[in-house]
This record gives sequence, C-alpha cells and structure tokens, in this order.
Amino acid sequence: MVTDRTAPARGRLDGLRVVVTGAARGIGAAIAEACHREGARLALMDRDIDLCRRQAAEIGAVAVEVELSDPGSTRAATEEAVSSLGGVDVLVNNAGILRMAPLLEITVDDWNATFDINVRAMLLTMQVASTAMIEQGTGGSIVNMASMGGKVGSPHQAHYAASKAAVIGLTRVAAMELGEHDIRVNCICPGYVLTEMGAASRTPEMVAAWSALSPLGRCAAPDDVAAMVVFLASDDAAYCTGEAMNVTGGMVMH
Repeated sequence: MVTDRTAPARGRLDGLRVVVTGAARGIGAAIAEACHREGARLALMDRDIDLCRRQAAEIGAVAVEVELSDPGSTRAATEEAVSSLGGVDVLVNNAGILRMAPLLEITVDDWNATFDINVRAMLLTMQVASTAMIEQGTGGSIVNMASMGGKVGSPHQAHYAASKAAVIGLTRVAAMELGEHDIRVNCICPGYVLTEMGAASRTPEMVAAWSALSPLGRCAAPDDVAAMVVFLASDDAAYCTGEAMNVTGGMVMH
C-alpha cells in the first residue's frame, strides 16, 4: 500500500528547519509535502524557480533559485536557504540528473555534468548546512539521495551508477566525521519510481517489467521515498547514521 497522504500526521518534524534540493517536482515535491505535513518549516531549492515558488506557496515554504552545476550558486543558494529559516536542522539532498548513454559513448561532458550535480553539489550543500548545524550546537540530520544503481548498476548508466556509488561513499565518510557533532548522515537508494518526469517515454510494458522485479509487484511512488526521508530526518532514526537505505520493494536487498 502506498503512503496515505490523508493519514493523520504525527508531528515528527514539528518546528524543524528543513532544506530540500530539487524540490519543485516529483520526488522532491513529495518530500517537501511530507515534511510539511509532519510540522517542518521548509526552504525549497530548485533551478526552475517559477515552479518552485508555486510549490513553496502551497505549503508555506521559502523558494530559493539554484544552479547546482555552478559551485558558487550552490553555496550561495544553500546559505540563503539556511538564513531564510534562521538555521537548519535537516538537509535533504534530493536533486540529481540521469543522462542515458552506452558505456562506449559517454562523453566527458556527460560524465562531468553527472558528477557536478549528483556529487559535487551535494558536498557543497553538506558543507554549508553541517557548518551551520555545528555552530547551532543542536545536531541535525542530512539525507542524501543515492539510487539502487549505486549498488547494482544498470546498462547505459555507468556515469549515473558511478555517481550514486560516490554518494554512498560520501555519505558514510560524512557520518564518520560529523557524528561527534550529533549530525546523522544517511542516504536513500530508491528503485524505479514513477514520477511525471519519465511519463512521456514510459510504456505500460516497461512498468510491468520493472514491477515484476519486486516481490511486492509494483514500482515505487514518490511518497514511498518521501516516507523514508521523514523517518531518517526524525528522532525515529536517532541511532541510524551512515546507512544506505533501500526503497526498492525488494529489488535490491543489501
């Protein structure tokens, strides 16, 4: 059963200041909405600032424009998001890109663009947010978006899989270094998630084939991923750090 948006919220994030990247649509929008339902105050970061503003207006959040391929923009936007909330308790690094290409046809530009957004931008937002968390002295939680591709890979996704494996490694080292400040760092490894972004090229046959890989017989909805973010951001996960949590319906079990 997919997460029920009508179910009563438990207030697990009451008053927490949450920054979400890539929050204008898809999984990011579902994360923002789930955090809002649990009582969080939010700053949403996205390059599509018009859509981001509309999403932010629906949940009383702050919208911040960012170009994650640009280190200067990434740092400045993260600082603006943190400042707009008066600090930060939770950082959710959701933004990422996927450019499909066979191994022998991946260009240097494809490789660099993938790592710039999927890994380097994540490092920069973590540096800004964790510095603020340390100065606050109240700890915090960082949730990074990896992928089951970072564990098992997939044809035509070598650069994407490598970047998501890097996210897992980055997450684990950050957990080791930031734990002394009571900052937990975890990542999520979703499987196939049905969002509007891939709807144009997605066929019923493709969905059926993907669903057959899961013992649960279905693909993930954005709310499935958002529920894991809420768990990792909340005190329910107070003793979880350095984890790469699967949200794959059993497609990956390690």
